[in-house]
Amino acid sequence: MKRHSLELMLGAALAVLYRVFWAWHSPQEGPLTQAEIDYYLAIIARLPLPAEEIEAITSRIRPWAETDDGKPVYMFNLIRFFPQLRTFPGAPEFKGTPEEANAYYEKSITWLWLRHAAYPIFGGSSQAKNLISMQPEREWGRLAVARYPSRRTFLKLLSDPSYAPMEPYKFIALEIDLVPVSGDMVIPDLRWIVGGGFAFIFLFVGWIRAARRGS
Repeated sequence: MKRHSLELMLGAALAVLYRVFWAWHSPQEGPLTQAEIDYYLAIIARLPLPAEEIEAITSRIRPWAETDDGKPVYMFNLIRFFPQLRTFPGAPEFKGTPEEANAYYEKSITWLWLRHAAYPIFGGSSQAKNLISMQPEREWGRLAVARYPSRRTFLKLLSDPSYAPMEPYKFIALEIDLVPVSGDMVIPDLRWIVGGGFAFIFLFVGWIRAARRGS
């Protein structure tokens, strides 16, 4: 009786943990409202970047946010590092290379990403020049992909008070094309990996306890 109770408690605990993870990973909030979009963009417009760049960013974010479908989004980051760090009014002082400044930025926002249920799923440096290129002058030094549970999550992250001090470290280091795409085919889905891991733990513990009883 005691053995079955322990197994039931473990199974219940893993089920609760998985439910919590599912809710964190896939919030069900629906598409953005116009009021939310205006609110987030007003905060994003105050990021410490050159005015013309902020204007270009917000003007592109708005129509994308207004067509929100409430589904997860994957951000493709096509990155070209500057030969040396650039400066602009309000830019932070950083002693290092553009690559190091970007690495500092990525490390600094890791917990911010996770707090908003976002995370990078791929990152890598270019091995060579573009093998096929319609614009030969555009060469990429790095590509990264990050998953966001929704477009709302992306705007929340950019609007977070702890994000503003970190954003300039990216913009002094690189040029970037940020392309939002839908997840029409994603392999593997992290939810099923975590669920499978919990199921394996439950079965493995049961197998060990059964083996001990039989010895």
